[in-house]
Amino acid sequence: MVTERTDQRRDAGQRTRDGLLAATLELLAQRGPEGVTLREITNNAGANVSAVSYHFGSLKALCDSAIEYALEHYLDAQINAVASLEPTSTVEELAAAFARPMMRALAAGGRDLAIMRTVARVGIDPPEGWDRLAGKFEQSRQDALRVLSVNLRGVDEQELRFRTRCAAGLLNWLALAPIGTELAAKPAEEIERWLTPVVAGAFTGPAVRADES
Repeated sequence: MVTERTDQRRDAGQRTRDGLLAATLELLAQRGPEGVTLREITNNAGANVSAVSYHFGSLKALCDSAIEYALEHYLDAQINAVASLEPTSTVEELAAAFARPMMRALAAGGRDLAIMRTVARVGIDPPEGWDRLAGKFEQSRQDALRVLSVNLRGVDEQELRFRTRCAAGLLNWLALAPIGTELAAKPAEEIERWLTPVVAGAFTGPAVRADES
């Protein structure tokens, strides 16, 4: 009986913690870290202020936890998609994989899109102390470079890295811009058909492809 009550309290605590994170993600997606208030989070989560202190310690720590969750969710999805490509994959295949987390979020909406919009906001203005995720960012870039270096032999690594960052920035902008809302209203297949060549263009630029040289 004691064990059962302990498990129930643990489950209730986890639900409260998850609810606070979900409410924070929604507000971060709408306004960024500077526009989030403790009262709004607790009201939206149906929790009290003391729950934030108990589970996270402070509003800043709660926002940091939500941002870290969003970034890791996004990076893991992107790494899994891009790492599955062969070195001989085309730029278009790379673009589709690189943009897949964003495209799926646009089609799904809800929590998935809130995660992407949170990533987009902090990607434009990264908070301090996020170097602990540098390894995942670097892995994502290296996986992209593995494909780009085969397809774009005449472009040096520094420029390929720049293009990869531009492609990521384009996706961040799309998540927040009105055109992203317009795109989200379309079927998933149409989102991919429209967006993939745009991201591929960011990768390719004016360079000559390997099969044209």
